[in-house]
Amino acid sequence: MKVVVTGATGNVGTALLRRLAEEPDIEAHGISRRAPANVPPYSGVPWTPVELGRPGAEEVLKGVFDQADAVVHLAWLIQPARDERLLYRTNVAGSAQVFAAAVGAGVPHLVHMSSVGAYSPGSKDRRVDESWPVDGVSTSTYSRHKAAVEHMLNKFESQLLISRPRPGLILQSEAGSEIRDYFLGSLVPKSLFRQRIPVVPVPRDLVIQFVHADDVADGLVRILKQRPPGAVNLAAEPVVTPRALAEVLGGRHVAVPAKALRLLADATWRLRLQPTPAGWVDLALKSPLLDSSRARTELGWEPRHDALEALRALVDGVAAGKELPASSAR
Repeated sequence: MKVVVTGATGNVGTALLRRLAEEPDIEAHGISRRAPANVPPYSGVPWTPVELGRPGAEEVLKGVFDQADAVVHLAWLIQPARDERLLYRTNVAGSAQVFAAAVGAGVPHLVHMSSVGAYSPGSKDRRVDESWPVDGVSTSTYSRHKAAVEHMLNKFESQLLISRPRPGLILQSEAGSEIRDYFLGSLVPKSLFRQRIPVVPVPRDLVIQFVHADDVADGLVRILKQRPPGAVNLAAEPVVTPRALAEVLGGRHVAVPAKALRLLADATWRLRLQPTPAGWVDLALKSPLLDSSRARTELGWEPRHDALEALRALVDGVAAGKELPASSAR
């Protein structure tokens, strides 16, 4: 089986290449903006560097997709969050070029990495399955773009089989520096993660679902082999409450109003003290909790890491300054 992976040097892409290396019958081909160094897990993987949002990318992709049995579309920009036009060009227009190229090359199976962020707002006191609406959280650029791509995919469903994994927040130790840079920047130094953080001030209803990147990679391999149509939620247990978050960070949870946290995020964003706009706070507070029953019953997927283990792995990775191989090679 030939599988082409876009965004193959990222958080999920790196984990997927590690997992695919265990599958002798699957040949992976990587796509990213820049070709990585010839180090694991990229060693021996054929590579095509292409910027998905640039004009003409569709023709390049069509050539790479020729004779592919599946395309796994993972490429997605989170930063620079201040340049929404660039994010749209890569995430939405770039995805359109990937989908059109897959159809043009006759690829039979497309796996698009969606997200819990594509879902419309939902209550934190219930789980939602894959039938929940995907209209996003309007104040989050990330969420709007994820929802827009989901709706775009509907136009291609008559032309190829499409699977849509929708995971919770994906963590791993190796992506510690990358995730910290994406969301905290220099406002929160990595040295802080090496010691006890005494107070964690977040709203009581900020409850989040995490999943380890290696478990998402395993889910993707199961999707490639079993080819389920439609969406598949991927999230590990337990749901992480503010108290549990504080315990992992070694401190005490202090409840603050959601409005206050949003104002703080917005002020520090506008002052360029950190890279995360307030829409990410809205997304964390409004996104629904995922019911992953379909993945477990139909795919036999069972996370090897629980959500707290995934969170601890991230914290350890931030403290140690760990980087994905492609990041450290630049």
